[in-house]
Amino acid sequence: MSTSEICILISIVVYLVWVIAIGIQCSRKNKTTDDFYLGGRKLGPFVTAMSAEASDMSSWLLMGLPGVAYASGLADATWTAIGLAIGTYLNWLIVAKRIRRYSVVAGNATTIPTFFSNRFRDKKKILSVIAALVIIIFFVPYTASGFAACGKLFASLFGMDYVTAMIISAIVIVAYTTLGGFLAASTSDFMQSIVMSIAIVVVLGYGTYMAGGFGSVAENAKSMAGYISLTHIHDAATGTANSYSALTIFSTLAWGLGYFGMPHILLRFMAIEDENKLKFSRRIGSIWVVIAMAVAVSIGIIGNAMSKAGVIEQLQDPETIIISIANLLSKHGVIAALLAGIIMAGILAATMSTADSQLLAASSSASHNIVKEVLFKKMSEKHAMIIARVTVVIIAIVAMFIARNPENSVFQIVSFAWAGFGAAFGPVVLFALFWKRTNMYGALAGMVSGGVMVFIWKFLVRPLGGAWNIYELLPSFILAVIMIVVVSLLTKAPDKEVVEEFEKVQAMK
Repeated sequence: MSTSEICILISIVVYLVWVIAIGIQCSRKNKTTDDFYLGGRKLGPFVTAMSAEASDMSSWLLMGLPGVAYASGLADATWTAIGLAIGTYLNWLIVAKRIRRYSVVAGNATTIPTFFSNRFRDKKKILSVIAALVIIIFFVPYTASGFAACGKLFASLFGMDYVTAMIISAIVIVAYTTLGGFLAASTSDFMQSIVMSIAIVVVLGYGTYMAGGFGSVAENAKSMAGYISLTHIHDAATGTANSYSALTIFSTLAWGLGYFGMPHILLRFMAIEDENKLKFSRRIGSIWVVIAMAVAVSIGIIGNAMSKAGVIEQLQDPETIIISIANLLSKHGVIAALLAGIIMAGILAATMSTADSQLLAASSSASHNIVKEVLFKKMSEKHAMIIARVTVVIIAIVAMFIARNPENSVFQIVSFAWAGFGAAFGPVVLFALFWKRTNMYGALAGMVSGGVMVFIWKFLVRPLGGAWNIYELLPSFILAVIMIVVVSLLTKAPDKEVVEEFEKVQAMK
């Protein structure tokens, strides 16, 4: 193993030991399942902001987004980033405080499925169970993709066996999540956001320098047809520009709708200790997201210039651009190699910050909303904590089994899972918070129709192409909204108790 590889390994090992230490520390604060699932609603504003955004961005920020910009230019990456930035801000602005309040008033709900059942007085827990199944269906494979990303990173860096590397990465994630629960996941996500930030700043500066400065980067971008256009996309195979239509732009912006239904983000809103600090969290989170995505897009463009200048090889997989830049940096001595290690740890952090949140959300849905609320209602708090931790391990094992094949794409399920949560949960969350006429039947119809339409549009409608080639989240979200309104109006109005609770939350200042 070379000196640079040893330095990179040291940086990554220090980082992994760090997050496990966080898990051990946080485990001492988990006295009840409420602590394990929601940190006892004791998150500070800064941790709330940064853990929400770190768990949201995932390795897509350090691999997917720069890769898109590297290969095709500004249009696709920029419109996606704009949609996500708008969605992030609106989610903080209109949902965060409302769901924090409502989840407390509605039976002190600690999971999204429980909130749905409590909000609509679903005594049979039908909403809760279906919502839990939706979370498990979309999050288990999503978690597997995170495990796979970690495995591929270690395997590519150190020549390790992929399965061995994947299992080691998964064990670390499971260790601190099982020990510390939501508080450990949130605290580590906050720390991971710092590592991610350092990584992209170092890559931006070093990459620009090695590409010959901003002038050389700009000159290279201008030389490629459609590369710096927002209405055309560069085709690297032919060297030409293809139109990026208004319909495609609108469909891409629809990514922002997904935020209203993301369980791991909504839980951060519910977990903040002081709801009055959410305004501060919104500003920090929104600003970080905008800057981080802008830097990620810039790195893709800079990486293309580096390839054209012969500084790095032309990449077969554009999503490895940051890894290539970090490997180049590691050749400049021990300090540079340690910095390269921090960059690699940043990629690992980006993946882990999402995988831990997904793992916890899926396990809490299984253990709390299915096992405890439906199967064993009189379970003691001690046994509930054991079940919660065991469920994390079981779901992680299933995810590792799914991730065992290195040929599976790490990212292909991301947009599909995002659409699934956005369509199944997003409209239900918004109507539950803002329309008192919504009833259980409308919420159920919206959840089921939105989730099912994602599958129908993705696999049956979108392949038709042309005007049908729309991101499945948009039509599915619209259908769910229609179903909630129509079914709610056609069925019995909510009971007086439900309406009074809604008005109580609305009257809070």
